[in-house]
Amino acid sequence: MVSVFLSLSAVLAASVLASPAAGAAPRTGGPGAVPGGWTAVDGPGLARLTEGAGARRAPSAAGDGVSAAAVTTELLAVQSARNARFVATEVNYAAPNTGALRARSLEVGGAWEGFAFEFDDASGTFAMKSLANNRYVAVEKNYTGTAQNVLRARSTSVGGWERFVLYYNESLDRWALQSTLNGLFVAMENGYTGSLQYALRARSAEITGSWEEFALYDLGA
Repeated sequence: MVSVFLSLSAVLAASVLASPAAGAAPRTGGPGAVPGGWTAVDGPGLARLTEGAGARRAPSAAGDGVSAAAVTTELLAVQSARNARFVATEVNYAAPNTGALRARSLEVGGAWEGFAFEFDDASGTFAMKSLANNRYVAVEKNYTGTAQNVLRARSTSVGGWERFVLYYNESLDRWALQSTLNGLFVAMENGYTGSLQYALRARSAEITGSWEEFALYDLGA
């Protein structure tokens, strides 16, 4: 089935990426080259894919959908390939983690799991706006410890902290996000415990496997 995210205006590369060993942990240490089989995607491709007949549709909780009025560009839900859970914005978390993104929802229950993806032609990058609090997702580079580079929906405008490059792997039908702030790929912290379990962090130098891979679902009508 075709995934609901961005696709390049040109034809996607057909090269195949070998799957990493099961359970392989994300690597860190600095930006790395994008592996073969992954292709950067743009805004027009996103629109084509989300309007396609084969696009993924999000499984929603009964009677609690996302309002179409919230749409600003393309409405998507993000599902971790590692734990098969949807990413939610923790708007009720206390500071300093208010608005942290965590892959913890079994279904799309409403705005908590919804994101508007806005493409910038000049930079060729995307900004993600949470529908839960109408804030843009930023990479917290100045945080320390296990929270460093955590993704939080906390910004009212878009700068380098809020920009991402999106990649698609056709053979895997999966997506990856790379922060332009630190050049690192977003990983889901499946091994964490406590309030930041399943948190999203821009901290992997490579796409090593399901830690950095996501599926995207259409939230449109």
